[in-house]
Amino acid sequence: MSKVIAVANQKGGVGKTTTAVNLSSCLAYKGKKVLILDIDPQGNTTSGLGIDKKKINKSTYDILINEADIKDILIDTPLENLKLCPSNIELAGAEVELVSSISRETRLKNALEAVKNDYDFILIDCPPSLGLLTLNSLTAADKILVPIQCEYYALEGLSQLMETVKLVQKHLNKDLDVEGVVLTMFDARTNLSIQVVEEVKNILKIKYIEQ
Repeated sequence: MSKVIAVANQKGGVGKTTTAVNLSSCLAYKGKKVLILDIDPQGNTTSGLGIDKKKINKSTYDILINEADIKDILIDTPLENLKLCPSNIELAGAEVELVSSISRETRLKNALEAVKNDYDFILIDCPPSLGLLTLNSLTAADKILVPIQCEYYALEGLSQLMETVKLVQKHLNKDLDVEGVVLTMFDARTNLSIQVVEEVKNILKIKYIEQ
């Protein structure tokens, strides 16, 4: 059974996609069977793995909106043990289309049931928002990993994300657990990076990882 990890933060530019791609690639390099899902309409994970988004016929959009079989969507990547569920611009309209859909928060979770036994790890690169795409990801995940850039206002919005996690735990996925915070662009030579670490450790009391 796979361990499903959602990499999420509603704030953009924090290294979320970089974290998701590097972590999945490292696990694959270590011999683990890994699936990474690109749930961001920008499709940066897809591009980052060397896939041309313009040549994709099916994407995560088809899973969420058309309830397509996820096995028909997955494509190979340059890494032997790493499969990708790609994204393209079609996914941008999914938020609106999901609003009136039945079981709108559980579409991704239901889709993953077909492949959970095929992989050691499934990573989900979430969009920089707390909309239905992210809710689908959190509902499907066992763990959430939160990248935070070591900068001013680094914790801005994090409390809102944690509140969303609590709501998901209460209503949609009681087993969702916060794996920790990944401190991105960390520079031990600067007081700012050290200050962000202290705030995460003392104020939020969340396990942190320096990237």
